[in-house]
Amino acid sequence: MDKLLIQGGRPLRGEVSISGAKNAALPILCASLLTAEPLELDNVPVLRDIGTTLTLLQRMGVRAERGDETRVTLQADQVSSQEAPYELVKTMRASILVLGPLVARFGRARVSLPGGCAIGQRPVDQHIKGLAAMGARIRIEHGFVVAEAERLRGASILTDMVTVTGTENLLMAAALAEGRTVLENAACEPEVVDLAKVLIAMGAHIEGHGTDRIVIEGVERLHGAVHRIVPDRIEAGTFLCAVAATGGDITLRHAAPETLGAVLDKLRDAGLELTTGPDWIRARMAGRPRATGFRTSEYPGFPTDMQAQLMALNTLAEGTAVITENIFENRYMHVQELGRMGADIEIDGHTAVVQGVEQLLGATVMATDLRASASLVIAGLAARGQTTVERIYHLDRGYERMERKLQALGADIQRIQ
Repeated sequence: MDKLLIQGGRPLRGEVSISGAKNAALPILCASLLTAEPLELDNVPVLRDIGTTLTLLQRMGVRAERGDETRVTLQADQVSSQEAPYELVKTMRASILVLGPLVARFGRARVSLPGGCAIGQRPVDQHIKGLAAMGARIRIEHGFVVAEAERLRGASILTDMVTVTGTENLLMAAALAEGRTVLENAACEPEVVDLAKVLIAMGAHIEGHGTDRIVIEGVERLHGAVHRIVPDRIEAGTFLCAVAATGGDITLRHAAPETLGAVLDKLRDAGLELTTGPDWIRARMAGRPRATGFRTSEYPGFPTDMQAQLMALNTLAEGTAVITENIFENRYMHVQELGRMGADIEIDGHTAVVQGVEQLLGATVMATDLRASASLVIAGLAARGQTTVERIYHLDRGYERMERKLQALGADIQRIQ
């Protein structure tokens, strides 16, 4: 099992290119099921979760061809199976995103219920509720969600909570439903907007994406399209936290600063000097960061996927930061590992109180989930001595060649088996 060895204490300097967003690419790959015509995608990140999704689609009969590493053409004109088996769904909960497209186009879907998630409960009941409102007959049998419908009908759907994957699943299903669908309390994330842009390019009639009320007029069929995946705002935010923790001067290329409002605001509060352009961000840091508290919330609030990284920065900051995690109930598992490096963090329910220390010390730590692993890398880059980050298969799910990008910025980091 691979590990990362990090010799800390080096400022980061140079340029790095931001990859396409995993959380945008996954639903867009699944959207290929909505048409028999080719869907050509660019800026697809090279990640484990992308590989898992392509394997799932290919098992159903979707043809997938790679032009180069970041270009993928999908064609679902010979789909022979409408089933997503447990052995694939259990490795990536986003596999549930095939449910809406399958029942919308083929009238049937059999998708395994996802297993447990390390960071907390992620129920799919809102997906099921929405599809049922659109006329799908749904039953749970032998650990699978089975949905059937001659053709879905438009409906007014108010979800009980803001759910990104739920919004995406229902958005894709509604694109082929008969009549109008209104999604209330919809997720506003840039990744949802990117999916809507793809569907519109495929012939869907969608308004309101990027707001909490999305209106979809269903069409009989969708056609092929060409689309470039939006840059990954979480990868960009992670590199910005890394330079804020270590010092230095870096420029992010192929970034989307307009999607990072809350993150950039907090990093400025921490003392990071930021300059932005249409598709780039320059970040310079001198001296010790300032403690910066925050509360996670749905977009455009501070993203839960950046909580661990900014907490790592706060462990080194001057002062005390109070952090409240409002999205997932078990997303502080990195706290114990940061403590092994000398961090001073107290947890009380959903709140973490971080008292900054002047220096972290390298240690052997274990990644527990995707974003926790990124926080440990940031801590290791800033710490004195050597840090070993184990179980980095979590990191590979969401960061494309992270160690190579950090090496290009001057970090002493290497992957070993």
